[in-house]
Amino acid sequence: MKPLNFLIVMDDIHTINYKKDTTLAMLWAISERGHTAHYCQISDLWLDQGKLQIDSQPVKTFKNPEHFFDLGEKVSQPASAFDVILMRKDPPFDMKFLYSLYLLEYAQREGVLVVNNPQSVRDCNEKLFATQFAELMTPTIVTNKQSHIRDFINTHQDVIVKPLDGMGGTGIFRLYQDGINIGSTIEMLTNNGTQPIMAQRYIPEIVEGDKRILMINGEAVPYCLARIPQNGEVRGNLAAGGLGQARPLSENDKAIAAKVGPFLREKGLVFVGLDVIGNYVTEINVTSPTCIREIDDQFGTSIADDLFAVLEAGLKA
Repeated sequence: MKPLNFLIVMDDIHTINYKKDTTLAMLWAISERGHTAHYCQISDLWLDQGKLQIDSQPVKTFKNPEHFFDLGEKVSQPASAFDVILMRKDPPFDMKFLYSLYLLEYAQREGVLVVNNPQSVRDCNEKLFATQFAELMTPTIVTNKQSHIRDFINTHQDVIVKPLDGMGGTGIFRLYQDGINIGSTIEMLTNNGTQPIMAQRYIPEIVEGDKRILMINGEAVPYCLARIPQNGEVRGNLAAGGLGQARPLSENDKAIAAKVGPFLREKGLVFVGLDVIGNYVTEINVTSPTCIREIDDQFGTSIADDLFAVLEAGLKA
């Protein structure tokens, strides 16, 4: 097929971690497959008379930790100049992030493939989306009321509470039925009862790892990354110091992926990360899933290539 022109919307490329950045793996794959790439941040998206314009820079990437990218001159061009836009901006999911998703819908109207589908990214809060698969989850409630959370703690005795807009394990607390500071923790997370949070029965299998299962167009990559808590932590997130250990999917992992996959395809969520502890889904990450590099390094896979093979096939069809 003819070379494609990709735009990567991401965080400042100067700040990424060479050793483990998933977006960098995608940029390598774009280059190795003969395509071209441009780079921009969400502040570079703008509208002119109802048409999306983008201030972007050509980017070339290299597998050299001392010099892994070169940027060309910044140019302003219409979104229609691109075949595919990859939205790889990390959370937080704030108003700037939200507005960028609205703007990317203008690119879709011009016939550009936007991954993931902006409307679905807006609709599918990474914590709340998982609750649509309640049969795959540990007991879970979402509320801003301290009374409901206290009743839940009394019922289940050992509970995890977390904000709905957190990332990288931020704001996660483990609360016990006879624990101290329950009230102040709930007050802080709910902003004194004005903001809903999630409470889930504690899953003891967290000690074996919080598994990240990557999904490409509704199909699971055959290996996951188990992020194992360290130093007495309850959080396995790599950003919180977890140890990443790649392993093949279990039969239960495959069953979960098979159940969730069709919904992802239907919503245009092409690249997604399921978080699974034990036999339970805890989150469905749709904004900027990671862990490609760790799995590739440990199992010799090329997950970004698998992703782009799917995108190329879709554009051919």
